[in-house]
Amino acid sequence: MSKTRATDDYWARFKVATATTADSYEVVAFGDSAAMADELAALVVNGAKRATAGLARDFEFGHEPMPVAGDHVVLVDGAGTTCCVWRTTEVTVKPLNQVDAAFAWDEGEGDRTLADWLDGHHRFFKRQAAEAGFTFHEDIATVFERFEVVWRG
Repeated sequence: MSKTRATDDYWARFKVATATTADSYEVVAFGDSAAMADELAALVVNGAKRATAGLARDFEFGHEPMPVAGDHVVLVDGAGTTCCVWRTTEVTVKPLNQVDAAFAWDEGEGDRTLADWLDGHHRFFKRQAAEAGFTFHEDIATVFERFEVVWRG
């Protein structure tokens, strides 16, 4: 997702309010629809969602910058409205089938179980594979990111 005047203004307010010296940020909207972006952004804002996962191929092919611990992210909803700023605390790359129950819980989606997490992410990644023309498989390289919300502006 691209930076906008609104995300730049939000970032500037964050820096003033928190005396942060960080110079850069990324913009993220979750999912593949405005409704999904709204739903998942609400989970972040209300505190349930503190992690996210994406396929490594999205970062390798330059679709998105690879997250790094310490990065700042401005989260936007499905309409592009700013919701909060998070700081990435941990990034791990491993096969999808090595996700654990603790990560599923931290993602805060559904009933927060590993089975529900796998079901939802399989469906999402299979839609992505069908659209982008790659083969989904259980051990596809996945980027697991944990974060903490640092400002709700």
